[in-house]
Amino acid sequence: MVINLRKKMKIILLVLAGVLIIFSIFQLPFVQRTSYPMPYKAIVQKNANQFGVDPLLVTAVMREESKFMPKSQSNAGAVGLMQLMPETAQWAAEKIGLQEFQPANLNRPEVNIMLGSWYLSNLSKQFNNNTVLVLAAYNGGSGRVKDWLARGDISPQGRVEEIPIPETRAYVRKVLNSYAKYIKLYPNYSS
Repeated sequence: MVINLRKKMKIILLVLAGVLIIFSIFQLPFVQRTSYPMPYKAIVQKNANQFGVDPLLVTAVMREESKFMPKSQSNAGAVGLMQLMPETAQWAAEKIGLQEFQPANLNRPEVNIMLGSWYLSNLSKQFNNNTVLVLAAYNGGSGRVKDWLARGDISPQGRVEEIPIPETRAYVRKVLNSYAKYIKLYPNYSS
């Protein structure tokens, strides 16, 4: 009986040690980077620098919007890596002087990232660089966020828990979580 109990305790200890080892391995940055990769790094860096946004924020938005699939399309009609609505992309293209823009170009990473980076920059200017408000506007529209602010539904500090629409609140949380992971895993990459 004592021998069986000792064998069981050894097995339990071995299993626990295995779990701790596996957990420790998954905490290593190079392992975590497989879940938080940096695809399109050169394109992101170029456009983030050009428009004055953090490349890690652009990457976090891409991760959550499209899982880095350039030809993704939402049920609402948002297209590409940064899931831009064609109308928003057309407006952004006009604002930055992109000649001969076609909605089909949104499947091209260099075009989608350029327009999405500009749009994030534009929203940052509108909302005083408040990342919560910027992401809420990216998801739900800047007009809606301005309405929330005007009605007092959300404070100018832009706390996530104040966002009135659950889908937008969840979206902002997801992007902020990804953004925090990217900052931790790529500390020398932010602008």
